[in-house]
Amino acid sequence: MTVGGLSVGIETAPARRGKRLSPMVYLLVAVGALLVLSAVRALSGATDLTSAGTVQAALTAAVPLAMAALAGLWAERAGVVNIGLEGMMVLGTFGAGYAGYQWGPWAGVVFGLFLGIIGGLLHAVATVTFGVDHIISGVAINLLAPGAALFLSKLYFADAPGGGQKQSPRIEDAAKVTLPGFSDLMGTIEGKRWFFVSDLAGVLRGLTTEISLLTLLAVVLIVATGWVLWRTPFGLRLRSCGESPAAAESLGVNVLKYKYLAVTASGAFAGLGGAFLAVSSGQYRDGQTGGRGFIGLAAMIFGNWRPGGLATGAGLFGYTDAMALRGSNAVHALLLLLGIALVVVAVIQYRSGHNVLSGVAAAIGVLFGWWYFASSEVPPELVGAAPYVVTLLVLGLASQRLRPPKFVGEPYRKGHAV
Repeated sequence: MTVGGLSVGIETAPARRGKRLSPMVYLLVAVGALLVLSAVRALSGATDLTSAGTVQAALTAAVPLAMAALAGLWAERAGVVNIGLEGMMVLGTFGAGYAGYQWGPWAGVVFGLFLGIIGGLLHAVATVTFGVDHIISGVAINLLAPGAALFLSKLYFADAPGGGQKQSPRIEDAAKVTLPGFSDLMGTIEGKRWFFVSDLAGVLRGLTTEISLLTLLAVVLIVATGWVLWRTPFGLRLRSCGESPAAAESLGVNVLKYKYLAVTASGAFAGLGGAFLAVSSGQYRDGQTGGRGFIGLAAMIFGNWRPGGLATGAGLFGYTDAMALRGSNAVHALLLLLGIALVVVAVIQYRSGHNVLSGVAAAIGVLFGWWYFASSEVPPELVGAAPYVVTLLVLGLASQRLRPPKFVGEPYRKGHAV
């Protein structure tokens, strides 16, 4: 592949493994998924499965995770493992809390992004300049960032009106937009409870009602990442640093510069994800990220280091998180939905020749289906864990033919790459 005078072998192998699915196939998959949701909703009586409120809550929960996954994508495409995403998100939440309550939500977003950049630069200096093991550097950030954020919150928030030692004063939410007319029409159709049609209306209403501008910004960033990294000479050079830095260097690419840019951008995205989390919830709180940086890494791997795939993984977590907020009845219906999804995954894995994964997915899917029909509710202790369990099960069992960048995590020295 040649772009802007740079010729390197990037991702030609996956292209030969099979042709890319057409948009019509993706549309049919989406329709099929909604049909399953409609059937489960009708069988279980859990109307929240496809309600507009669930879709809105799912978007709110998915955006921070998608930003964390996008952060991991930028770093790993340049060959740097960024396991410090959790710590960088923590810095983003504090930054949003500190600036947000004083100067408004957008100031909070900018300052959260800035602190994320600081975290990214620290990781870049450690891994790119000094050659520190990527995992060790990331773990150090994850250990230091929460402590620093807690110390600063006690220093700046304890005496602030409405604040405390572990939380900031209230932050005003970012502006939200609604598609006039269309949203009301979808609400009317949703209320009819027609099979499939009302479910589709509920989803569309959730996507067009009270959508935060931060959510729209996240969508733009995901699309822009796909274009920048796969459609521009800059993106090709950056990805070449993760595939073959020696070859890239021989063609005149400043590998160290691109690694720094990628890891700095990674910190910015992680900080933005943390800032969104604080602004959308109305304040910074200690422990607010709740492991979302690690789930973001899982979503990135599930998405095969691609923007569209990681967005799907983030959406899955967001949806299950939204269902958990709806209570035990909604999570009970989720058991049946998960059982069906795992059986579908088992069929796909079997057709792909992954017989062991197929058997495991089928067995777990049948188990969840039996659990649904043998019980009437889910224990309250398991409701909060549902998003993590569902996401990890599906991401772990559905992933196949993964292809990480070839040089990711490997030490690099200018002029001495192997």
